[in-house]
Amino acid sequence: MLLSSRVKGLSYSITMKLNEKALDMTDEGKVIYNLSGGQLPIKPLPEFIEKVHHQLNFLKSYQYSPVSGFPNLRKKLTRSISDARGLPSETFENDFDCILSNGSKQSIYNALGALVDPGDEVILLAPYWVSYPEIIKFWGGTPQVVKSNVFDAFVPAIDDIRKIMSPRTKAIIVNSPNNPAGVHYSEFWMKEFAAFLLEYPDLIVISDEVYSDIYYFDPKPSYFYQLDHALLNRTIIIHAISKTLASTGLRLGYAVGPAALINAMGKIQGQSTSGPNSLVQRALMDFDLKLVETFLGPVKHHIRQNAASLQEKFREANLGHCWYQSTSAFYFMIDFSRTPMFARFESDKDHSYAIADELLNNEGITVVPGSDFGVPNSARIALVIEEVPFQEAISKIIKYLNRI
Repeated sequence: MLLSSRVKGLSYSITMKLNEKALDMTDEGKVIYNLSGGQLPIKPLPEFIEKVHHQLNFLKSYQYSPVSGFPNLRKKLTRSISDARGLPSETFENDFDCILSNGSKQSIYNALGALVDPGDEVILLAPYWVSYPEIIKFWGGTPQVVKSNVFDAFVPAIDDIRKIMSPRTKAIIVNSPNNPAGVHYSEFWMKEFAAFLLEYPDLIVISDEVYSDIYYFDPKPSYFYQLDHALLNRTIIIHAISKTLASTGLRLGYAVGPAALINAMGKIQGQSTSGPNSLVQRALMDFDLKLVETFLGPVKHHIRQNAASLQEKFREANLGHCWYQSTSAFYFMIDFSRTPMFARFESDKDHSYAIADELLNNEGITVVPGSDFGVPNSARIALVIEEVPFQEAISKIIKYLNRI
């Protein structure tokens, strides 16, 4: 069968192979510590579950929604963004629109589809979320990567972004709080970025803010457009209920941005999946979004405790030079290249998958290879599992890292 060049150019996720192996090992009765999960191991708020349950009684919950989502919910979510970011509500709501999609990934897919022509370049800040480059390539674009490192807590330099700009640069994706680094960019960085954007008035920004509510060290995440509201005219804000409501399986994401661009994204969605989940939308219309902050309080405390435990164990094992302060989202990146274990490997090649495979086979621990995120010889671990198994898993990882 002759497949399209478009699909031939897409990569399979090596993470899926590791997860399948982990499931097989679990079925065999082996104890597996899953540090790869990008979701909370808890149910959503009872109040939200009750709203979903209530909507089960209505016919409209089982029927099509408008392609871009129910208008009342779109207005509600637009207002929640403007309130949370301290934006001028009247201007924001009159000149901008919102589209609901089947998860934030579809929102990003739609946004890039509405922007990118073959040959256009899109800047990614490494570490980046695994799907960004594949979606860019699917639409015929070329990812251009700006690197960062553990010494700077994986925060990229603005000057490095400037160096990679070209006449073909169409957009840049900024993911703060960052998956996989588990940090959010400072207000000083955002101020520098806002000034940089003024140098390039045609550059579009996709601001992936899915983890914006999940920070466990102050100050909270801030954004470039809060410093200059005019930048909203070329910004698409991506959000979802996946993380903040512990509802990854309900598949509801959304994008807020200039009305013309949101309308173009709706054209793509209308010819692909059509409208998102009606039941979940209707439940969300009646749900008090202010409850999210209370719900996330214990979650953020738990992640902060696991992050502190990680720091202490790294310090005790003389691996403090491999540690940086994570501040938000669910994650931490382990830099293998600066550990005793790495002496077994060639330093000029990426061994992320091989090391992750060893961790699974020998220690029963699943991690996500850093190569998926544009960071060679590293891995992402999640900080969300229960305290005791988390500490057991980290102890095993440390023994592995210190083994020559």
